[in-house]
Amino acid sequence: MTEEVGLCPPQGTVPRVSIEAEDGAVVAQGAPLARLRDAPDVCFVAPMASRVARVSLLQGHRLSEIVVFQEPGGDVISHDTSTADTEAGLRRLMQRAGLWPWLRRRPFGGMPDADERPAAVVVMATDTRPFAPDPRIALDGREEAFGRGLRALNLLTDEAPFLCQQPGPALIDSADRQRAHVVTIGARHPQGAAGLRIHALCPAGIDAPVWDIHAEDVAALGTLLETGQLPLTRLVSVGGSALRESRLVRTQAGADLRGLTYRSVLPGAHRLLSGSPLDGQAAHWLQPRDRQVTALPREPSRPTPHWLTAALTRSARSRPVIPSAALDQAFGGALPAAAFTRVLSAGDDETAMKMGVLCLLEEDCALADYVLGDDGHLRELLRGMLERIRTEFAA
Repeated sequence: MTEEVGLCPPQGTVPRVSIEAEDGAVVAQGAPLARLRDAPDVCFVAPMASRVARVSLLQGHRLSEIVVFQEPGGDVISHDTSTADTEAGLRRLMQRAGLWPWLRRRPFGGMPDADERPAAVVVMATDTRPFAPDPRIALDGREEAFGRGLRALNLLTDEAPFLCQQPGPALIDSADRQRAHVVTIGARHPQGAAGLRIHALCPAGIDAPVWDIHAEDVAALGTLLETGQLPLTRLVSVGGSALRESRLVRTQAGADLRGLTYRSVLPGAHRLLSGSPLDGQAAHWLQPRDRQVTALPREPSRPTPHWLTAALTRSARSRPVIPSAALDQAFGGALPAAAFTRVLSAGDDETAMKMGVLCLLEEDCALADYVLGDDGHLRELLRGMLERIRTEFAA
């Protein structure tokens, strides 16, 4: 746990909110700090008993961040679970308790609309990114809560949830296996990329959104249904070559990355990423869905070459992508890698939609960008394409 926490909206959204707690207010764990303006039941809640230090809004009452400091001895909010056996009651409980932002929709990313009904829900009980914590460790001793949460997800969709896990003991008992599609996948990245699994199992469409959620968050839902209180901590891996040693910690979403790495960083300049070395972003706070903190040595700045030298040594046009086995493996064999990268580069939205681009988000292309090195800009191209599709086809 860190004493300072920054609450940020999920990546891919900049929601318009109404603030529920002003600067200096003392709030209980789980108390709403902000609500969506167009869906007041959807709350962003305090991850611990705390005092509000700063509320930062962008133009149009759009949430940037809410910073809070830990307040010892505070209360914990409890919720009424008596109506959670119905779809409407479960939705309302998840939204008011602060669990709704943990869901991620495809296409386009971000959290689902308050009244959206998915074509399928994919539960990720595996994470194959470098330094990622094993979800089995996070679920150790919480098997009953996980099963309870998985059963509850059946209320939100007509299709039984898909549970993706690596080879090993079953995470749910035989009775729950009747209510979920258990899919065993490999341990090598990107086999655990949610977008590639969605593409293979239940492709997302503009009119058929698919949600994914981490297995630990499903266990938190199970605990919420049993006790009325939502656990707001998660198992996080702190690793990277700039650390003396890697470790697992239990902390809040929004935790201060400097606090998590204090006295563990080697001497010298370094940078802190929320996320893995492949898809992490430089940040001050642990982002809402991240379960990794990566500390890397800061690369020395290179002098900018003269413009004439740059013009002579590098073409203004991007160089062609050369098909290779490494590029094929970067998409786990789920997509024709060379053809897909050409379609992205050409901006051919309709062909990309036929190939499955609506299932993907930036993190699903991170390994391909790594393989391509300096020529890898697939994540930027993907986000630009998704925004065009959202504007042209989903408006």
